[in-house]
Amino acid sequence: MNIEKIFFRRDDRNNYNSMADRIIPYIFRIITYFILTGFLIIFLKIFLEGGNTISGNFLTEPPRNGFSSGGIGPALFGTASIILLMLIVAVPVGVSAAIYLNEYAKETIRKRIIIHSIYNLAGVPSVVLGLFGVGFFILVIGRFADDVLGTGLLFGKPAMLWAGITLAILILPTIIVTSLEALKAVPNSQRLTAYSLGATKWDVVKRVVIPEAGSGIITGIILAISRGAGETAPVLFLGCAFFMPELPVTYVNMGFFSIPVINPMEQFMYLSYHIFVLTTQSFSDASTIPAQNGAALVLIALIGMFNAVAFYFRYKFRKKLEPLKIREV
Repeated sequence: MNIEKIFFRRDDRNNYNSMADRIIPYIFRIITYFILTGFLIIFLKIFLEGGNTISGNFLTEPPRNGFSSGGIGPALFGTASIILLMLIVAVPVGVSAAIYLNEYAKETIRKRIIIHSIYNLAGVPSVVLGLFGVGFFILVIGRFADDVLGTGLLFGKPAMLWAGITLAILILPTIIVTSLEALKAVPNSQRLTAYSLGATKWDVVKRVVIPEAGSGIITGIILAISRGAGETAPVLFLGCAFFMPELPVTYVNMGFFSIPVINPMEQFMYLSYHIFVLTTQSFSDASTIPAQNGAALVLIALIGMFNAVAFYFRYKFRKKLEPLKIREV
């Protein structure tokens, strides 16, 4: 039964449609302004209360006096180290998987299952991946490596290495999906032109497809960094320390001098978890409010910077493809 026929006469339908067309955009606009206003209020509060806290000492020194003074140096260093390890693992695997799926894999049921599995992996809660990292990387791989190498309890414990690998698994779907879309956007006529000139499959991928899709791939990588930098649950199980004033580095002797190198088997401080500690676990909540807002402002600035760079590369990628699309038509 048509409900519209019950409630509206035939001559009222046009009036009903025109009224809905006028009202619905205003509703969406009000909802959008409401969300933006809430975000601006929160951001302005953090900016006004934390902007004066940020300084060179705040960014480099460790916390002191029950987190009421000092800075976020170890937490900032730990966050940067985890992001670096995360990228070393995720970028080669994610980009290679996208290239294989788009350029080499045939259109079969197995390929569809793999792609759907990647989308499903993107929906797995981060806390579940954190528990997976503890159970698989630490208790299985780490303990097995300790037994084989006789290293005691070197690998079978929470450490920066396992946190970086777990976060790499977390961001892999983002990298793969965005890289796939960038590769699909490359006009097929460019591939055919390269083949007609005698290029091999790998030459086409290396010299035509990857350079054209480079901006889109980089955009996906930067967006994945933004997500990984803001995660807390996975690193909470995988070596994130409550308080660790010493940086997780080791020194490599090069003869006349020593070079500090990140030690992936050490525990670390992490910026998002440090904000949680300042908010809930400090001895004096009132005295840590400036540090809370300052650390939150630094984290927002880092994620905002990553997203701004991603938007730049996305804009550059679209401008680069516009003449190609016109030529394709």
